[in-house]
Amino acid sequence: MKLPLFPLQSVFFPGETVPLHIFEDRYKQLINDCRQEAVTFGIPVFIDNTIAFGTEVQLVEVVTTYENGEMDVVCVARQVFQILSFEQQLEDKLYAGGEVEFLDIEYSADESLRQEVLDKLETLYELMDVPFSQPQPKQFNSFSLAHKMGLSFEQEYELLQISKETNRLLFIKQHLDSTITVLEEVNRTKTLIELNGHFKNFDPLDFKNFKT
Repeated sequence: MKLPLFPLQSVFFPGETVPLHIFEDRYKQLINDCRQEAVTFGIPVFIDNTIAFGTEVQLVEVVTTYENGEMDVVCVARQVFQILSFEQQLEDKLYAGGEVEFLDIEYSADESLRQEVLDKLETLYELMDVPFSQPQPKQFNSFSLAHKMGLSFEQEYELLQISKETNRLLFIKQHLDSTITVLEEVNRTKTLIELNGHFKNFDPLDFKNFKT
């Protein structure tokens, strides 16, 4: 399938709301085409000077149109794709495009694994002293909170390419395990630093059963 393409150094996950400020002429044209023809477009992830994977998005609303033609728009992310070919400029258009293939993304996974990931996410938020409202496992998928668990840009891009929900949850679980371990160590170190210089009440040891 051929899609108009709008490369950005950002990762968007299926189901996510995508706010964009449009200021270049080529993308003003793209948004106008979306309004008139109800076409979707792709946002490939620009990473390491390449574009290989991205997310199809659909225009939902033009929130503001400025006097100079710039726009604030809201889109919704739909499907993950891999780029098969890229054209710097589509015929008779100012914007780029290319042939893409949509990934077969699966969302089914064991509910106990979902709950385990949610519990770890809640632990992470508690360590950071940030409020967390845990959703029901059935209402949670790996993409829904992907931007809110401290993944790096590179990790988000890796997550986007994983087609099976179970594998995505295991990827997130591994990240949470390592992050929680680091934060717990930081908090332990902080406590030790705060105790430094204070008198400590040590319990005396009973030497009666010690052998030399």
